[in-house]
Amino acid sequence: MLRLPAPIYDAIIAHARRDHPNEACGVVAGPAGSDRPQRLVEMLNAAASPTFYQMDSGEQLKLWQAMDEADEEPVVIYHSHTATEAYPSRTDIALAFEPQAHYVLVSTADPDSVEFRSYRIVEGVVTEEPVEKVDKPETDAP
Repeated sequence: MLRLPAPIYDAIIAHARRDHPNEACGVVAGPAGSDRPQRLVEMLNAAASPTFYQMDSGEQLKLWQAMDEADEEPVVIYHSHTATEAYPSRTDIALAFEPQAHYVLVSTADPDSVEFRSYRIVEGVVTEEPVEKVDKPETDAP
C-alpha cells in the first residue's frame, strides 16, 4: 500500500493537469529504506510529448546525486497519461528500474476527473496496490 501525504498527492495531480496535454513526470524522495514519501520533485519531461515521458537526464543525475548525499531514495516515481487509463504501458514497464519504488500513474484523459493509481513493477511484473491519502506524513518521531 502507498500512503501518500495529502499535499504531495494533490501536487502530483496539479502537476499532471498543468503539463497536460503533455505527460508530466517526477519523483517523491524519502529516507532510504523507509518507504515514506516526503519530498516532491517535479521533473522536466524532456520528450515534451503527450504519449511519452523522459526525465531530463541532467536534472535526473542531479536529483539522484542529491538523494544519495541525503541518504534518500525514490519512494515514488510518477507520470501522467494524457489520453489513456492510468496503467503502465509496455515502455513504462521496461523502464521501471527501481524495484523498491511505487510507480504512480495519473490519467488526465477526462478533464472532469482524475484517475490516480499506484503499482509495484519488479522484473516486468506489474502489481496494483491501494493508495491511501493521509493527512500527516509518517515520521520517525513518536
